[in-house]
Amino acid sequence: MESKRYNAFSEELKRVFGCRVHRISIDAGLTCPNRDGALGTGGCIYCGGRGSGSFGIARGLSVAGQIEDGKEIMVRKYKAKKFIAYFQAYSNTYESAERLKGLYDEALSVNDVAGLIVATRPDCLPPEILDMMEEYVDKTYFWMELGLQSVYDRTLRFINRGHTFAAFTDAVKRCKERGIRVSAHVILGLPGESRDEMLASASVINDMGIEGIKLHLLHVMKDTALAGLYEKGEVRVMERDEYVELVCDYLERLRPEVFVQRMTGDGGRDYLIAPLWSLKKWEVLNAIDKELERRGSFQGKALTGKSNHFSNSKSLSPNFFADSGPQPVINFPSTSTSAPV
Repeated sequence: MESKRYNAFSEELKRVFGCRVHRISIDAGLTCPNRDGALGTGGCIYCGGRGSGSFGIARGLSVAGQIEDGKEIMVRKYKAKKFIAYFQAYSNTYESAERLKGLYDEALSVNDVAGLIVATRPDCLPPEILDMMEEYVDKTYFWMELGLQSVYDRTLRFINRGHTFAAFTDAVKRCKERGIRVSAHVILGLPGESRDEMLASASVINDMGIEGIKLHLLHVMKDTALAGLYEKGEVRVMERDEYVELVCDYLERLRPEVFVQRMTGDGGRDYLIAPLWSLKKWEVLNAIDKELERRGSFQGKALTGKSNHFSNSKSLSPNFFADSGPQPVINFPSTSTSAPV
């Protein structure tokens, strides 16, 4: 099998475990401070009542039951041998440390579960939770997935995230102090962001030493605030070729050591409004592979002497995208744009 032109997480799992490993998504019955009233009740504008991105989960079952259900599918479809329990729906650190530990341990007790990925918000990591999660660094194969979405505070306000970019940088710092590997979730195509602004977030990922990334296109799902904006013509989604080119540009600017854990998303068919082309996930992934091959390109190419698009760029500090103070300038090959507020 031909090797990928990017640092695929699936290959990392094969190296670590010596066999085919698949993630199984879990809904642990938790919620989010942006839904339960602590910060708000409506959630992010793209998130429906099921939690963002959490489709295909066997809800109604225990954590162990959901894993067993997912195992059966993964073995039949992909011949998987081991599994990563992926706590995906909502904010999976937004509970007491005692309850969370019980949920994580239940997942690890299932046969052939070899690790955990815990998805959460950067503002849901108090010290007692991080102290508890640090125990899993030595106990199992463990990743923290933090929802970054955007490096721009103005965008975070627009999508109703309820936290700032500074909250993300602080969460990453505290995770790294405990040896917890971090994967950042980034949405490409958010309203109001230019192509150069979206690509700039790759430099932030590089500078912060984040170990993994999940790239996701903007989806419009039913029963979301975003759906209302889309129906009024106030928000557009990208065409497939536009997205493929953007992902390839992004990968070229990303450190080759960063594990690419996702490059697209496939929202549930019954809930997706747009873009409908995203339902053909493998066609999108194949198109990305073909475009990288056509370019003769690979992850990190723009950071090498072969094609240094960032030769004049400034190193970005954690405060680069904050609201206050003078804004530095990122220099791109043909344009120059100030970081917005």
